[in-house]
Amino acid sequence: MSETTLVQSAEVREALDRRRPVVALESTIIAHGLPRPRNLRVAEELEALVRERGAVPATIAVLDGRPHIGLDKAELERVASDESIRKLGHRDLAPALAAGASGATTVSATAFLAARAGIRVFATGGLGGVHREWTGTQDESADLRLLARTRIAVVCAGVKSILDVPATLQRLETLGVGIVGYGTGTFPGFYLSSSGEPVDWTVHTPEEVVAVIRAQAALGGAEAALIVANPVAQADQLDPELHDRVLAEALGESRKQGIVGQAVTPFLLEYLMRRTEGASLEANLAAVRGNVRLAARIAAAL
Repeated sequence: MSETTLVQSAEVREALDRRRPVVALESTIIAHGLPRPRNLRVAEELEALVRERGAVPATIAVLDGRPHIGLDKAELERVASDESIRKLGHRDLAPALAAGASGATTVSATAFLAARAGIRVFATGGLGGVHREWTGTQDESADLRLLARTRIAVVCAGVKSILDVPATLQRLETLGVGIVGYGTGTFPGFYLSSSGEPVDWTVHTPEEVVAVIRAQAALGGAEAALIVANPVAQADQLDPELHDRVLAEALGESRKQGIVGQAVTPFLLEYLMRRTEGASLEANLAAVRGNVRLAARIAAAL
């Protein structure tokens, strides 16, 4: 894909030309992760948080077969309101472009397009990873392999806690994807401040993150991402006891109903949201806000 294929908003294009800080944002959370009309309000809020910290937001989506890096007001509203908007991972981009389709980008597609546009920092909620019972299903998110060959810093609250977190961390190590904990010695648990799994390296300031990014670039080698694991504040996390109980119920119910493959993740997330009476969604949004704020500070320090 040539850079001319990418449709950059005027704001993003000017920022990149002038080497001003830019933060990539995914669009799946807008189109498929939140109820309407709250999804549009959250999308606007996240962009505002980036701007408040001196950076330019670049929400990414595919519209009518063209990848857009940065959306204007009408385009953001379209992604939030159009029920025909598809969900696009990295592997879906070529068919979507060829068919002239429109879709919201997941972590893998957003990271890929952002890196092609020259954006160096991407904020999201939680990554995909290795699914539970992987030995039987071989189910693993496309996020992992894509991040193993895409040079971008991804600020996230770990991986979704419905996944096999230890196996995901092992897989990231095998793939050579670097991880630093931001102000934490343990890997975040998405809805929870900690998964209980240790991280090898901890940083405490955006400048320290930038030092790692620059060292990574200076070393050369594989074009792998850097995961900046930023925990949700303890005051905003989902109650751990409630989380563990409801997740166990959700896993049991998914097995009982014979839900497998790509249907597992949305089922578990919906179950958690329903049985926690929306508390899991609020913890998710708190994590995303924190990641967006930190990503803007890192981009500014770069």
